[in-house]
Amino acid sequence: MQKIKLITLLLTMVLVGCNEANKTKTIKIAHGLNIEHSVHKAMVEMGKDLEKRSGGKMKLQIYPSQQLGSERECLELLQIGSLDMTKVSVGVMENFAPKMKVFGVPFLFRDRQHSFDVLDGPVGKEILDDGEQYWLKGLGYYDAGSRSFYTKEKPINTPEDLKGLKVRVMESVTAMDMVKALGGSATPISWGELYTSLQQGVVDGAENNPPSFYLSRHYEVCKYYSLDEHTVLPDVLVIGTETWNKLSAQEKEWLQASVDKSVVYQRTLWAEAEAEALREVEKAGVTIIRPDKTLFQEKVKSIYKGYENDKVINSLINQILESN
Repeated sequence: MQKIKLITLLLTMVLVGCNEANKTKTIKIAHGLNIEHSVHKAMVEMGKDLEKRSGGKMKLQIYPSQQLGSERECLELLQIGSLDMTKVSVGVMENFAPKMKVFGVPFLFRDRQHSFDVLDGPVGKEILDDGEQYWLKGLGYYDAGSRSFYTKEKPINTPEDLKGLKVRVMESVTAMDMVKALGGSATPISWGELYTSLQQGVVDGAENNPPSFYLSRHYEVCKYYSLDEHTVLPDVLVIGTETWNKLSAQEKEWLQASVDKSVVYQRTLWAEAEAEALREVEKAGVTIIRPDKTLFQEKVKSIYKGYENDKVINSLINQILESN
């Protein structure tokens, strides 16, 4: 009798082990953009690649359009383990990973390729790792283009045109400092509330990249888009360390490889989306302005000086400016 019980117990343990081994691990990932955005499309491809790469042992479950909250709220969910992954702008991430403040420094990169070289190199990796002390691990950077000003009532041709205007910014100290240096009044408002805030005159304008301007339909309210391209604020894919630490070495390898592949794919989608966005908003009656960027660069020199006493950020600024 005792022998039968022992055999039964061993069989049960084997069956449980098999079930656990065959169990699919689902990674929940949330973001604030709609399903037409390149970020969402890249995540869909990431999910397909992860499922294929892991032989069905891992998959993504995507929650778009702020279903689980704002970018900041998603980061907080990651910290407590209620959500596994998210995509946030580095402008929001800087509140959790101080080194990411460097991306808010205006006119830091010479061009798009320069930004990719930095992000994919050792400096980008150093910045990506900075959030781990706050239970947030960066896995890679998505392209979010360059941010420029769009306004309701008047075009922005020079920094002087920003004087007296309330400009929506993210919850980012560097973004607020930049708008202030250019003469505007920085007003932090969540992305989800911005369309209504523009309509109601809570703010006179905002700043963002072309696809976000287009897909948010902000062009219906703001008819001037000034391509000063003041900052390159990439998006960052983040996983909570609580989730990351529960993954096996093999699972981590699968996930990182799928993230890396999606980064390349998303950047291609982004370039296409950016060109399309500019065409479509112009068709919708938006006046696109290409101002003299040097006028804006002169005005923000104070921001560079402001970081001279911050050894960490100042070092990162110099490394980026001096990189090939």
